[in-house]
Amino acid sequence: MNELVSIVTPVYNSESYLKETFESIKKQTYSNWEWLLIDDCSQDNSRDLMKELALRDQRIKTFYLQENAGPAVARNIGISNAQGKYLTFIDSDDLWFEDFIEKSVCTITKTHIPFVFSSYQRKNEDLSISFKDFIVPNQVSYTDILKTNSISCLTAFIDIEVLGKLKMPEVRKRQDMGLWLKYLKKIPFAYGIKEPKAIYRIRENSLSRKKKDLIKHQWYFYRKVENLSFIDSLYYMIHWAIHGVKKYRL
Repeated sequence: MNELVSIVTPVYNSESYLKETFESIKKQTYSNWEWLLIDDCSQDNSRDLMKELALRDQRIKTFYLQENAGPAVARNIGISNAQGKYLTFIDSDDLWFEDFIEKSVCTITKTHIPFVFSSYQRKNEDLSISFKDFIVPNQVSYTDILKTNSISCLTAFIDIEVLGKLKMPEVRKRQDMGLWLKYLKKIPFAYGIKEPKAIYRIRENSLSRKKKDLIKHQWYFYRKVENLSFIDSLYYMIHWAIHGVKKYRL
């Protein structure tokens, strides 16, 4: 159990948090990883910090976009360059428990399910206040994800040697959901690890909390990305709205 794990992180104006994220990766009990950092034209000192981290640890690979293109494009560059058997993602302000990678690899090995994901803790920007942990279901299917995306980009863990490299749809929002759905068209379900294995930092301007703003993007996703009928889109939209209220009632 020593296969390479590829970790993909889009970076945009993340100098305040990137070192903390690096420390949580460096402390992993599973050490055979590569970290692909893709800067999306940051306006702060993120690029210099990325170069500094790459000098400190040769497992870090850096990429720099010439114009701002959004997280989907940045993550897809990471996916294209990933060399590992396993693929996982962490945003530049989030944190993993030190056994996240080990637990994920062990779960895939034991269950023979090539796509797993974990529960996670939710905290505010400076990690001083904890909200209710998000506990994932035992498993989720394609239609489950259409109703509510229970798989966080923070804990998704995929055996790409088995399932292949797939890309995120290059839309500004909901791109992670789009990738999960692609994989769930290939397998019956993804497996949920009940124990929290990460910390999701809820920032004041978090896109995932601005549900009113996301409604049009969610509808666009159903209709234009997944090409669902009007009736099916309406059905899943209602489920998405109900689950969204429950998910972010802290």
